[in-house]
Amino acid sequence: MVSQTEQNLLALMIFFIMLGMGCSLTWRDFFSALRRPWGLFIGMFSQFGFMPLIALALALMLKLDAYQAVGLIIMGATPGGTTSNIFTYFSKGNLALSVLMTVNSTLFAIIMMPLLLFLYGPIFATDEFTIPNKNIALTLGILLIPVGIGMFIRKLSANVGALLELAGGIVGIFVILFLVVTWIPNNAAILSTTPWQVYFCAIALGLIGIMVGYRFAKILKIHPRSCRTIALETGIQNGPLAITIVLLSFKGPVADQVVLIPALYSLFIVISASFITMYFRKANTNEEQRIPDLL
Repeated sequence: MVSQTEQNLLALMIFFIMLGMGCSLTWRDFFSALRRPWGLFIGMFSQFGFMPLIALALALMLKLDAYQAVGLIIMGATPGGTTSNIFTYFSKGNLALSVLMTVNSTLFAIIMMPLLLFLYGPIFATDEFTIPNKNIALTLGILLIPVGIGMFIRKLSANVGALLELAGGIVGIFVILFLVVTWIPNNAAILSTTPWQVYFCAIALGLIGIMVGYRFAKILKIHPRSCRTIALETGIQNGPLAITIVLLSFKGPVADQVVLIPALYSLFIVISASFITMYFRKANTNEEQRIPDLL
């Protein structure tokens, strides 16, 4: 389903995406986050609480097979990515909070993702199919190295860091184009016979995540800008990262099956988030400016 050349290209792309993320950070950002732990708590709860549970519920209700179910769980447990920052900006959200949630979920993923797979994975694993948690944790650790490199580059030169940050966002868009231009045509036969439940889960995971995140923020009576931000950060996961983790952690036909939902999710979440962003942009900003935003 995914050739070795395509795997290498995806790995290179994810390197630049993570490098760009690192270039957007300074140590001051982390210290600032510690002074506002409420935002961190909300982000962690949204990313690693709601999304894996939504994935688990969808997999059980629609009775996905073990490979597809694990792919869905991995997608649900993956941290946020730079795509959510872009949609937050265009939806008039709290961009600082969006970046903060993305960075912290990415850093904590090295612990939370294997833990969540350890908890939920055995529900679907069989004697013939086990989840390589150690491989996943190692892959996550390796993929965090570019974040550190990016932070170091920004410290040396803010201009170079800004350029690489922009490049990382552009590469993220190229990953989606890569899937559309290359992956879909090469796997048309498989996609045509894929059960409707797989497509439904790939679309529903992001949509339900956005709705749950928004309702959660509203219940907490958070500023409307931050409600939109939390909604998008909850539902928009780092699809390219999930695909890379699957391809580096699983092998052969198993990887082809597990990667199916992460790949489809990466395509559909851009479409879903675009419509939701257009809806969010209708917000009454004049009224919102009179409301204090503590996040």
